[in-house]
Amino acid sequence: MYEYFQGRLASLEPTQAVVDCGGVGYLLEITLNTYESLRRVEGEQVKLYAHHVVREDAQQLFGFYEMAEREMFRILVGVNGVGNQTARVMLSSLTVDELREAIQTQDVKKVQRVKGIGAKTAQRIVLELADKVGGVVSGERSVVSGERTRTLEEALTALTMLGFAKPAVEKLLSSGDWKNADGSPMTVEEIIKEGLRRL
Repeated sequence: MYEYFQGRLASLEPTQAVVDCGGVGYLLEITLNTYESLRRVEGEQVKLYAHHVVREDAQQLFGFYEMAEREMFRILVGVNGVGNQTARVMLSSLTVDELREAIQTQDVKKVQRVKGIGAKTAQRIVLELADKVGGVVSGERSVVSGERTRTLEEALTALTMLGFAKPAVEKLLSSGDWKNADGSPMTVEEIIKEGLRRL
């Protein structure tokens, strides 16, 4: 429902930020990594990528300074036993790159060092996400990387709408750098066509 909030950073705490968008203040739950990034720009214009959670008794907005952090958050909450708060703690304890590396190298002990993560949950995270986190790279606030992430997200959405299972599409999209023969990055259309051929 909400893609991002862009406006003046009205207030900032280690776990929350308020972004003033045209006179309306939006309270977003944040990670410590996002907090550290926002400390340098308090009072200025900011852009936080959003994740909206709707429950029977409440609604929550989570905000992330980098698109990659939101992407990792969404991947984490897809694991059975990992809720929104657990995912936020994980991304407060480890950077996106550190978490991705721990999962890819099956470093269960490193994942387990995060407060609230037991041995079974850590093993489940490593096993279930090993082939899903390869495309999650921090630094997506740069134009080139941001555009690349959006291209892959659009391709994921399109292929999923065409009836392919989301896990299979995610695995495919994270398995390559998606470049043409001349080295130029593929467009959304080219990635979708290649995806249809491979799936």
